[in-house]
Amino acid sequence: MIPPIVSADWLDAHPEAKLVDVRWSLGGPPGIEAYREGHIPGAVFVDLDTELAAPPSKDGGRHPLPDPQDFAASMSRVGIGDDSVVVAYDTAGGASAGRLVWMLRNLGVEAALLDGGLSAWPGVLTTKIPEPPPAAFTVRGWGSAQIATMDEAVVGPLVIDARAAERYTGTTEPTGVAAGHIPGARSAPLSENLDADGRFRDPKSLRERYEALGVTDATEVIVYCGSGVTACHDQLAMEYAGLGRARIFVGSWSAYAPSGRPIAVGPQPGERV
Repeated sequence: MIPPIVSADWLDAHPEAKLVDVRWSLGGPPGIEAYREGHIPGAVFVDLDTELAAPPSKDGGRHPLPDPQDFAASMSRVGIGDDSVVVAYDTAGGASAGRLVWMLRNLGVEAALLDGGLSAWPGVLTTKIPEPPPAAFTVRGWGSAQIATMDEAVVGPLVIDARAAERYTGTTEPTGVAAGHIPGARSAPLSENLDADGRFRDPKSLRERYEALGVTDATEVIVYCGSGVTACHDQLAMEYAGLGRARIFVGSWSAYAPSGRPIAVGPQPGERV
């Protein structure tokens, strides 16, 4: 399996890699608009809301995992097959593209984030939209080894919240649900995985960051965020740091907040109930 984060130089040395543009932002505008205005040559666009997620639901939150058959059809449509090597990018440090990378790696497909995203691309952009032939992508279920339930996220043993600090503390919640965090969860904003230039910190620095949060083996860690998208950033950062693969609580805060379970506020994790 290739590393979860790769550089533009790595990409240049691997022309077989299939590029995917996964630009998205909470509240819009749709990423396809920016893609049409200019993207890396050869890159296809995948829509997070409709192709990397099923419709919102009470139990599944805003971005449940899509039906495996639907996801396979989406990947086939953009030319991604079982044997593809995929590099995804966005303009948010990997905050949205990480969802696709995590999903593909979950299924055993080689995938990575382009470190630095679109701005790391040294060449010119294009408005030409590629039309790759459909690829053979096998339908397979989402493995439970990398997915955590709400019940598991409540008890731990170590739960990490990838959202911005002000959402963790309950100072603000832009999605309209109750503000705060899961009692016992520790704050690890995904923005702190990145340097000032928007690239991932080196593995040693990332390892020190997560070890300070109590992570020694990420396979024992559960990560959540607002709706199971940006949590993938922390998961990939831990893997990049050599700590292993954490599990994602996919429903995340969008499923937890309306559930009636206890909510903690403030900068401290709070006691589990």
